[in-house]
Amino acid sequence: MVQNMPIRKPHKNARKLRKDMPSAEQRLWYFIRRKQLGGFRFRRQHTIGPYIADFVCIEAKLVIELDGEQHGLGGAPAHDEQRNAFMESEEWAVVRFWNNEVYDNIDDVLETILDAAGNSVRALEIEKSRKDKTQ
Repeated sequence: MVQNMPIRKPHKNARKLRKDMPSAEQRLWYFIRRKQLGGFRFRRQHTIGPYIADFVCIEAKLVIELDGEQHGLGGAPAHDEQRNAFMESEEWAVVRFWNNEVYDNIDDVLETILDAAGNSVRALEIEKSRKDKTQ
């Protein structure tokens, strides 16, 4: 569905991060891998510019980020805002969850991801349709 995306270079740490996923990421991956969630294909530890996103759905241009308690400390919130701004400037939708939400409310997390993916796909289709009409 998404075409003309630039070829990305894998980040040097992406493979290590995939191998050593935190438990919250492992839990979410269990539910979203292999097109189990609405038929959407997700990737884990995907490079977007200088950043590594926890999970992405290329078809929906959707980024899923899981935040542990360290994301509320020091300069982490500002760094997260900078990451979000960059990804959104590259036309990625970003959805963030706290790790405890994955443990305590996995059904709500999955529903939110499914809604976001569906909304993103619809928005991309509308945008593509508009571009096709103007060409």
